[in-house]
Amino acid sequence: MSTSNNLYTITEYGRFSCKTDINGCQSLPGKTFNALENFILANNFGAETEAVEFLSLSVRKGIGKIITARNYVGIISMNDGTVIEILPKIAGAISLSETRRIFIEMLRALKDVTFKEFNISNLHTDRLSIFEIFIKMFLDEVTILTKQGLKATYTPLESNERFYKGKLLASQNIKYNLVHKERFFVRYDDFNLNRPENRLIKSTLFFLLKFIKDGRNRQNAIRLLTFLEGVNFSSNYKEDFSKCVNDRSMSHYGKTISWCRVFLLGNSFTSFAGSEVAIALLFPMEKIFESFVEAKLRKHIGSDIQLRTQDSRFSLFDRPAPTFYLRPDLVLEYGEQKVVMDTKWKLLSGNMRYYGISQADMYQMYAYSKKYGAENVFLVYPYPEDASIGKEELCYSSDDGVNVNISFIDLNNVDSSIISLLDKC
Repeated sequence: MSTSNNLYTITEYGRFSCKTDINGCQSLPGKTFNALENFILANNFGAETEAVEFLSLSVRKGIGKIITARNYVGIISMNDGTVIEILPKIAGAISLSETRRIFIEMLRALKDVTFKEFNISNLHTDRLSIFEIFIKMFLDEVTILTKQGLKATYTPLESNERFYKGKLLASQNIKYNLVHKERFFVRYDDFNLNRPENRLIKSTLFFLLKFIKDGRNRQNAIRLLTFLEGVNFSSNYKEDFSKCVNDRSMSHYGKTISWCRVFLLGNSFTSFAGSEVAIALLFPMEKIFESFVEAKLRKHIGSDIQLRTQDSRFSLFDRPAPTFYLRPDLVLEYGEQKVVMDTKWKLLSGNMRYYGISQADMYQMYAYSKKYGAENVFLVYPYPEDASIGKEELCYSSDDGVNVNISFIDLNNVDSSIISLLDKC
């Protein structure tokens, strides 16, 4: 855990307290703790719907209120500039810098996000928080855009001019120029940079300035604002987003506008509410891990192997109608052979019964094996903190031919783990 410049960093299942010197808890100022508590309550959807388990609030005797990070990682930025950074819990004694690097690399595997293409080596994870890294990604995109050339457009203007141009607006001309015959109230088109896309970029740069702590990011943001002189700030974000042009001539704006949506509208993987929170970019690690394993598998499998995701061809029961559809995370098919995999973002432990493997997950894998006719099915976990478990060949077999293999992905050496996993298929 770390604290610096209003940045508070914990890993999954780390805890916050508003008291100091509480063992195992990161101390937060009372105002920040209360703002975070209100954020949790604002996003508690009630018992009738599935609650988003990004943070939990509890009370412990002698300690008071405790906030625990759950299944979501990312950043929460408060209106006062305080940033909460939640990083994934990755086995091994690795630094915060390395954890951030692995997390950012995993984010690239998510579909429909703005993290697809960037050079990880240029992100400076040793000195930048996840929030500052996101900001740097946006600034880098704006820099590329300015080098390619900002797009101008014709903007309709109405003004009282000394020279006649465009179209004379008769009623306004009579109103304003009855005694000023030398003037003309006209409507005309002006070719300038004041288009919706540029207004949104300028608004995003200005918005981020109150949160940027890194000197280089701040200097870069101020420099980029000079390219947008004469461009108005957006007065209505949603209206300007709806006016953004999406054609070939504006294709180079795509990534930058995506980042503007993230920062101005809070559009990340999941939407959150909260009046005291300026930006919440939180991502479910279960989904990130699944997408990451899928992306790595696609990189290493041959063209003769078909990879299906969230496959729903089979149901648990077929009569009187198909019900309780099965939906394994990953299905590999080559010829008649099928291999079924489910990814689980959980660190197994030798101190837990069955190492912490869920009985419900094993029932599910048994059903997959039977329905798909797969000799081998795999539960895929991240490499555990207990290295002795990671080295074991765990396989649970039944007398009727079902084999559930337990495999691990070493996030410090992913490609090697994926190759090893494919060798077992």
